[in-house]
Amino acid sequence: MKQNDSVLSVEPVVVMAGVMALVPYLAAAFAPRWAAGCVRSLPSWAQIGLPSLLGLPYVLVTLGAGNFAWGWLAVYGLMPVAIAGVLWTANRVQWQTRWPELLILLALGLAVDLRWQEGAWPAHLNVFNKILLLDAGVYGFVALRPLEGTGFDLRLRPMDVVIGLREMVIYTPLALALGLSLGFLHLHLGWPGLAALGEAWIFTFFFIAVPEELFFRGWMQNLLERWMGRWAALGATAILFGLAHFNKRAAYFNWRYVLLAAIAGVFYGRAWRAERRVGASAVTHATVDSIWSLWLR
Repeated sequence: MKQNDSVLSVEPVVVMAGVMALVPYLAAAFAPRWAAGCVRSLPSWAQIGLPSLLGLPYVLVTLGAGNFAWGWLAVYGLMPVAIAGVLWTANRVQWQTRWPELLILLALGLAVDLRWQEGAWPAHLNVFNKILLLDAGVYGFVALRPLEGTGFDLRLRPMDVVIGLREMVIYTPLALALGLSLGFLHLHLGWPGLAALGEAWIFTFFFIAVPEELFFRGWMQNLLERWMGRWAALGATAILFGLAHFNKRAAYFNWRYVLLAAIAGVFYGRAWRAERRVGASAVTHATVDSIWSLWLR
């Protein structure tokens, strides 16, 4: 349950960097077979080296802003290559274990949650960090060592919307009762208008809900189900999702946020596993976040 307050610059170079950053994410979301086929048609060295291009958005954004650093370029250029190399090798030798995926998820999750790399960007453009890390994971898990059952397909079906809104309707009364009683939620009456509501929902869906739902449900809950079973994986992933919010909108351990986010994670996880579709849980997530940002923050 979080809303990013960043407003992307409209400078042409930033727009170009944004397009470059979004291409892997959207290609995998709307044309996964085509995207994976294009990558697999390349020679092995190119399959592993291609994600080094994720360093280019960093160059474009930071050169214009005046805070370019070679060290950060190395991070954004080489980390995706390392991920690709591990997953390409795991697939090539047909490792049966999924430990490489879990270790990669741990590294990506900590990088985002502990904000290790946000200092590389101008403050209002650090959303690029999350998208580029997402690209690195998407490239590996879609093209090089496919992870079955993720449901990462944003060509929404009617049932995705039905399931997503159903879980939102069930969760919202619980969140209101608990959040208001704890002083975490604060009711703000007023109608922002359809345009503001639509903008908030679309931004949240693509830049917050889908990345987080792909990570926590499509990848994490999916993998944990193989060891722990459906219910234990649902609970464990919800707890991890809650803990990922410990430092959001506070300089200390924000236990109220953790609690509300963990409960939300149960319903997001239910939405995903109903038909194993990231789109369904992203609908729940985006709608909950939009309601919170407009009327309850």
